[in-house]
Amino acid sequence: MADVARLAGVSKATVSRALNDSPLVSAATRERVREIASAHRFQINATARSLSRRQSSVVALATYDHGTQMAGEKLPDAFVLELTSGLIAGLHEHGYDLLVIQIRASDTSWIERYLDSQRADGFVLLGAHCTARHLEALERRGAAFVVWGLDSVSHRFSSVAGDSFAGGRLATRHLLQRGSRQIAFIGGPEREQEIRDRYRGYAAALAGAGVQVDEALVSYGSYDRESATGRMRALLEQRSGLDAVFACSDVMAIAAIDVLRESGRRVPGDVAVVGYDDIFLAAHTDPPLTTVRQSGPLAGRLLAESLITQLRTGAIGHVSMPAELVVRRSA
Repeated sequence: MADVARLAGVSKATVSRALNDSPLVSAATRERVREIASAHRFQINATARSLSRRQSSVVALATYDHGTQMAGEKLPDAFVLELTSGLIAGLHEHGYDLLVIQIRASDTSWIERYLDSQRADGFVLLGAHCTARHLEALERRGAAFVVWGLDSVSHRFSSVAGDSFAGGRLATRHLLQRGSRQIAFIGGPEREQEIRDRYRGYAAALAGAGVQVDEALVSYGSYDRESATGRMRALLEQRSGLDAVFACSDVMAIAAIDVLRESGRRVPGDVAVVGYDDIFLAAHTDPPLTTVRQSGPLAGRLLAESLITQLRTGAIGHVSMPAELVVRRSA
């Protein structure tokens, strides 16, 4: 920067302002400084600038480390991958990069570690991957953060979430309208707010049709294929006459279809299946999957916008994405 300043006949401060589009520098000076910087292939040292500004232009996405899973043992959640792609794109538009970190349920030291070292300006958390302890520690520190999947209107932090209650009700109403009455519910972890809300929507739709919830048709597990396969087999043993399945993720729904086929049942002839998320693969399964759409890429972009707004203005926001039923051949 000193060399560019000498060649342009200005101070280092003027070079810095010119390269950062400061209105304090005339257009002619900005243009001259840029031409000299370009001719000599000068680039601003991002690390030095971060130290001087006390900001990194990096956002950290916190994912949960279960502590027992071996690296490469399971594929990442498909919806989270799509959400991450939207988050990266949204941050890039504002000049921010994404850092992915792992956190543990009992540990909050990562908050100080990443903020104090200026490795991250703020955090994106997944509701399924964070605990009350994490949220309390972030609030105490005054950290900028946004959470996906939590209805946080009553809290002091930003959030983006799908309308899971409406989604569960939409899926179940559709199955009821097709004539199904023994509708299985395959959920992720029962403790998660999204899953509880989808179950409430499922139960509300059944009640609206005068159908009692059969607890033998309700099963909880995790979002992966192995868990859904086991749950579907157990449900068939409990209620062999079930005529529909509402699964709380598309991956779980696809696994359920495979189990139903193995058991000799036709989809949707004998059992209709509805998933959740509308990941890219949902339209390309056999049969194509009816599902409740909550766009992962859009969710990621909304998370980016919410966090950037908070970093720049301090404003807290709560965004609810509407649920939309996408009807395909599986139901």
